[in-house]
Parts: sequence; structure tokens; C-alpha cells
Amino acid sequence: MSKSVEKQFAIGVDYGTNSVRALVVDVADGTEIASSVYEYPSGDQGILLDRKDPHLARQNPADYIDGFEASVTGAIRMAKKQKQSGFRAENVVGIGIDTTGSTPIPVDKTGMPLAMSGKYKKNLAAQAWLWKDHTSAAEAAEITAKAERSKDGYLTKCGGIYSSEWYWAKVLHCKRSSPEVFDAAYAWVELADFVPGYITGNMNPDTMPRGICAAGHKAMFHDDWGGLPKNAFLKKLDADLPKVAEHYTANSSTCDETVGGLTEQIAKKVGLSAGVPVAVGAFDAHMGAVGAGVKPGTLVKIMGTSTCDVTVWPLDQPLADIPGVCGIVPGSVIPGMYGLEAGQSAVGDIFNWFVKQLVPAKYAADGDAHVALTAAAEELKPGESGLLALDWNNGNRTVLVDPLLSGMLIGQTLHTTAAEIYRALVEATAFGALAIINRFEEYGVEVKEVVNCGGIAEKNPMVMQIYADVCNRPMKISRSAQTCALGAAIFGAVVGGAYKNAPAAQKKMTGTKTTIYRPRKAAVKTYAELYKLYMQLHDAFGTSTSDAKLSNVMKDLIAIRTRVAKESG
Repeated sequence: MSKSVEKQFAIGVDYGTNSVRALVVDVADGTEIASSVYEYPSGDQGILLDRKDPHLARQNPADYIDGFEASVTGAIRMAKKQKQSGFRAENVVGIGIDTTGSTPIPVDKTGMPLAMSGKYKKNLAAQAWLWKDHTSAAEAAEITAKAERSKDGYLTKCGGIYSSEWYWAKVLHCKRSSPEVFDAAYAWVELADFVPGYITGNMNPDTMPRGICAAGHKAMFHDDWGGLPKNAFLKKLDADLPKVAEHYTANSSTCDETVGGLTEQIAKKVGLSAGVPVAVGAFDAHMGAVGAGVKPGTLVKIMGTSTCDVTVWPLDQPLADIPGVCGIVPGSVIPGMYGLEAGQSAVGDIFNWFVKQLVPAKYAADGDAHVALTAAAEELKPGESGLLALDWNNGNRTVLVDPLLSGMLIGQTLHTTAAEIYRALVEATAFGALAIINRFEEYGVEVKEVVNCGGIAEKNPMVMQIYADVCNRPMKISRSAQTCALGAAIFGAVVGGAYKNAPAAQKKMTGTKTTIYRPRKAAVKTYAELYKLYMQLHDAFGTSTSDAKLSNVMKDLIAIRTRVAKESG
């Protein structure tokens, strides 16, 4: 009798905004064996805030280190209890890391965060600058203005506008608001690069592998201009910025490359073997797309309080620069393909705002108001309410890239109900999603299907059906509820030698659920009419060049409402 082959496993470690999750996965088929979550103990749900500045959001880098050790240890401990899984710690072939971003950290010459030294321990500027920190809005606007005048095209790969969430804006703001921290920092390292560097001992900022995901989407790194922006451009922003670029490795790395092997010290703490390969890190949404099976023609929507929309395109096929997207970066999602990122600044947050601030108490009488509102809203037909909304309650991320835009509701009467408004808000986010899809396709990137991830996709069939009808495409749900950690584990499997590349691993380790939401012909027709009106509002309020007239919108909504009522009998 031949000896049975032992199973192999990979670990994905997913650093979110409030916690870090470690996931143990069987590399043969993607079966999720065990997971463990570590809640960041510092600040408010892991976020360091400043009462004087509502735009500030920082994190304690020590939480990242403790989080890796605690979550991985916990996941391994739980996996060992799953006797039927065949798990053995020595059979973990690789580790992948995903994080929030852009979350840059000021570090010293050894690569350790300044905040972990006594002098800067309580200095907010010395902490990790969390992705949602918007204190650098002025610097982002300045970078945009100066890059627009540059001949090098630095904004062409990030949608034409630089964001306050991104690397250079935060570094520049630190220089201006906390020069002592800026001067003390030897380098600035993204969280997605820091964690893999720390656990492998590859900490030297000058040689530490920098992932193309963070570099390309947030630091304006691109081969078209030789890597980071040229020193001449950086000097126009601040004479000291070239020093930051000087300690940033000249080449970027994709996630199928290794940062190194797990150090003996870290391995001992978490219960793994020293030398386990660790993949180059990337951002959570991009890894989530991998874990959801992204491929050309498939758009992955990571749906939560906001959305991040990710797709890929072959490098050997023509691809134009697409205005309004958050990035077009070779290798940032799947090595060998362009990674394209877009998204909406608020989706679940809009539904939550409505429920918390404006919904009558009767909807929450029996528990979750979302459930009661959804049940009532599901009884309505497309166009029946006569309402139309704009989904800009937290600004517009794509395609207008304008944080100063706000939400809107039009068509309400004295008979308008909370359920009608709730449905209109859901429809608005679906229209926003279609605007993104149309922008991709306008520039030649076909979107045949959409795979959705996250709590909304998992729990709310009404939302998914509306999205299918509005976008006129099938809406699928990722098989995994932990796609970010799964995507990271996939790259752990690749660097560990279980698969030759990410697409090969995806074929075995990812999938979608059997439930598919398909467009309904009558609803598609009505929503196409409403989308035209949505785009009238979109262009009139969102673009400075629009001369759109809006006198028809209210009356067209009434006409649609009247027709739907007649058709319903």
C-alpha cells in the first residue's frame, strides 16, 4: 500500500481597520480550517483619535506585531483541534499578508516604527497613518495641482486626482505639521510591507521588498517614469521629500515573490517552523479580489460600509488610462495582469445612517430595523416610489473623485414612506456601481459578471437582486466570507510551492455560491430609465462643466411611478 500524501496548508493574515484575522487554509481546495481574530487594544476600536481634529486616524504599530502573534497562534491552536482536517503545523507551506492602505509608518534606520521608542510613543504623528486619515487634504490637492502641470503623467495611472488617503500626501503633511517626527524618520514604510519585513527579519528600509500594490496605487510608482516620481517633482512639493524616496527600494515586487522566511523567534512564538516562506504583502481589497476568483471579465465588489471594486486585464492587451479610477497598476492584483481599482465612498454606511438617524421607531420594534425595512422595501417594484437618490453621503470615490460631494433625495411627497426611501438609497448605490462599470467598459475593459463579497452580499438578497437588475449582469457571491485572508493564503500557497502561480491556485481554492442573482427583464427596463435620470443628477451636481437642465427629472419620476402603478393593476 502506498503511503498517503500529507495535506498542505497556507495561512492568510488579514489586517483590517479594527482587528487582524489569521486564516488557515487547505491548499488543495481552499477549505478554511480555522481562523482567529485579534482586536487592536489601542485607542477607540484600534484607532488613535484627536478630539481637535476629526480627520485624524492613526494606529499603534505595536498592535500589528501583537496582532500577528496572537491571531496566528490562535488560528493554529484551533486548527489542531480540527482532527478531521489533517492539520499539522509543520505542513504549513507559506504565509500571505494583506493590510489596509495606504497606511504608512515612519520608521528608524533599523526599520522599527518610531512610535515603539520611548521618545515618540505618545506622539500621534509617529504612529501608523491609517488609510482613513484625511488630515492631508490640502497636501493631496497640492500634489494633484502640481502633477497636472508635470509632463511625466504621474496622475494618469491613478484616475487623475491624488487622494488625501495616500502615501505622499501623508508624508508631506507630517513634514509640515510635525517636522520633528519627519526629521527623526529614516524612512516611511507601508503597513503591507512592514509586517512581512518584520516577521522575516527583512527590515532594512533600503532593501526591504516594497509591494507593487502599495507602491503603484498609492505612491505613484510606475515603470513608465522609472519608479517613484522624479526628485525634481518631489522637490517642488518639499525640498526634503527626495530623502524619503532615497530610502525606498528602486524596484517593486509582486505577491508571488517572497520577502524571506519566518524568523526562528517569530516561528517559535506562533508555533510554526522557522523558514516558512512569506509572500510580498498587498492591500486587503486586492487580496479579497484574488480570494473571490477575479479574472478578466470579472469585477469583484468588496461590499461593506464602502465598496472597493477590483478587476484585472491582461498585460498583452491594449489598455487606456481610465479617468476616475483609483489605480491601473501592472501586477498589483494578479502578477502578469493590470490591476484596476475603483469604488464607492459609502454604501452600507448610507443604509446605517438612515436607520440610525431617520427611521421611525416601529421598524426597530421587533429587532433589527434593517430587516424590517428590507422586508417592506422588497414589496415595492422598481420605480413605484417615484424617488431617486444620489449615493454621495461620504463624497464620490469613483468616477468623480470628489470628497466634497454630498447625498441627495428627490421625488418625495407627503405619502413617502421610510421603506421607499430605504429602497431608493439601495438603488442609488446600485446606480453608482453601474457608473463604475460603464466607465471601465467605456475604456475597453469588459465586465461580464460581478462577484460580491462581504456582509451585505451574504445577508441581503434584495440588495443583490437590485444590483443585478440595475447593472443588467448576474451577481454572484463569493464562496468564502473571508476573501481577503483567503487571497493572502493563496499567495502563501504560491510562494510555498503548492502552485506555480495565482490563477492556478484560484482554480482550486476559490469559488462562488450556488445562488446567483440574475437580471429580471422588466426591472432592467425600468432601471435603465431611472439610471438616465440618475446620470442627469450625477453630471449636473458632480461636474463643473455640466450645463444639464433638470426641469424634467421630477416629472419623469412621476410618469414612471404612474406607469408602474398601472402595470401593477
